[in-house]
Amino acid sequence: MDDNSRKDIRVLLKTFGVRADEAIVGHLAKNPGVSGLRLKVTLSDQTDYGDQPPAEPLSLEVDGDINR
Repeated sequence: MDDNSRKDIRVLLKTFGVRADEAIVGHLAKNPGVSGLRLKVTLSDQTDYGDQPPAEPLSLEVDGDINR
């Protein structure tokens, strides 16, 4: 894997992290009565591989709690 690929991955994940943080903070602000959140972050490959899909699809799920 070349450096450009790593850079693209980091940009994508950083953008997601910033936007997810803003969304979660905003959601908590709009729902002051909730003591915490149970969240799942899912990564799914949306690539059109045509007639040659990968042997194993790229997939990742991470669950976690956000406490107030």
